[in-house]
Amino acid sequence: MKQKVQKSPEEKLAIVIEGIKGETTITDICIKHGVSQAWYYTQRDKFLEGGKKALVQPSSMNNNQAERAKIEELEKVIGRQTVEIQILKKNLNLV
Repeated sequence: MKQKVQKSPEEKLAIVIEGIKGETTITDICIKHGVSQAWYYTQRDKFLEGGKKALVQPSSMNNNQAERAKIEELEKVIGRQTVEIQILKKNLNLV
């Protein structure tokens, strides 16, 4: 039984890109790097899915940033209004 292959993210990326380039067969790449074809295709699929997410999510990431900025602004407004209310209560001797 073969030992489990431990590759760094950089090594995985290099292997997957080598396969995507198509200059060498996947079989030869797997032999060269000591990995199985199943391992290669699993890593390639993860790579492609990550790339797909990166291309789809930028607009949603921008929306999240805009929403967070809006929340921060509203929290500041609430904070100022809270201080104003406390000052008015103190001036009217309601506190």
